[in-house]
Amino acid sequence: RSFKSMLIFFNLILMSLSNFAQNSSSTTPELCQGAYFTEAQGAALLASLKPSNLQSWQLRRDSIAKQIRHGMELESLPPKPRTQPVIHSKKVMDGYTVENVYFESIEGYYVAGNLYRPVNPQKSYAGILCPHGHDGTLEGRFREQMQKRCATLARMGAVVFAWDMIGYGDSKQNAHKNPKALKLQTINSIRALDFLLSLPGVDPQRIGITGESGGGTQTFLLTALDNRIKVSVPTVMVSAHFFGGCSCESGMPIHKNGKFQTCNAEIAALTAPRPMLLISDGADWTKNTPTIEYPFIQQVYALYGKQQQVENVHLANEQHDYGPGKRNAMYPFMAKHLQLNMKAVLDKNGNVDESTSLVMDQKKLAAFDKEHPLPSNALKGDEKLSLLLK
Repeated sequence: RSFKSMLIFFNLILMSLSNFAQNSSSTTPELCQGAYFTEAQGAALLASLKPSNLQSWQLRRDSIAKQIRHGMELESLPPKPRTQPVIHSKKVMDGYTVENVYFESIEGYYVAGNLYRPVNPQKSYAGILCPHGHDGTLEGRFREQMQKRCATLARMGAVVFAWDMIGYGDSKQNAHKNPKALKLQTINSIRALDFLLSLPGVDPQRIGITGESGGGTQTFLLTALDNRIKVSVPTVMVSAHFFGGCSCESGMPIHKNGKFQTCNAEIAALTAPRPMLLISDGADWTKNTPTIEYPFIQQVYALYGKQQQVENVHLANEQHDYGPGKRNAMYPFMAKHLQLNMKAVLDKNGNVDESTSLVMDQKKLAAFDKEHPLPSNALKGDEKLSLLLK
């Protein structure tokens, strides 16, 4: 039986390598999109990538980061615009404030978002980025689950920034499904981090990020590329066999280049040894996280002697979202590693109370309005944007 098991294992690896070799001599982008592997092939890939020691992992880590930058054409960042962020329309809520924000990420492209801050002054503040996932109505940062988590984190003492994916919310300069969407959204994530760190009192040693689905992809990619992120909570996204179904996640060749092959689980492992919580569920491509992806990532953390820095909360009966169950798993992890005040959001029974984290109408949260129109230099249309991103 042992010999038969070994044969099955090696056949899976051969199947995976067959996929790896496809298009290796082609000049077309080598894209890994959606369910590129079967679940068994994804598991076999991770098994074949198990690092033997810290030195070999660090070499592998560097090659993964290099391929991500090469694949999304970001070996160097475009020049940072000199324009200043615009913050307006402050709303004072129960324990937090909300302001509307826009800033230029690259010349001619504007990022729109909302800034949540604690009401009570502190000597310094943790900063948390909250990218959002896909939804059918293009609500993005205005969705109930986004507003609830941003407001609650602000009530815990963090300065929180939520911003639009391209084509969502206020970001209407181009469609969401752009061939260079992954590049632009990564630039926007880096500029969002720049913005957060520029705010008064934000502690550069207490910076976190958390997002779900496509926002989960943004979470582990930015964490892999930027060491300024200190705590990461990618939600319902880290998978060995699924690579993201949208061009903003897998529309550029970041996972494969000839014989080189990686996957999102290995990319997420680049977070090590910084604290990371993987939140998974039983209804999507993260259903195997406790038995496949999480053990692999634990092995990477073990190389640093930091196994306690990575955790997994698996909600087998939940769906693909950032609902209350996922938020309730994330809050104490952020509180622990970013020194936030968990007690500020607990009721008398010790449960998280989000009742004062209000959901506001989209119009009240709009970055662009009659008093704050989209700047005149804003580029519009996919063709102009593609030329800008060359």
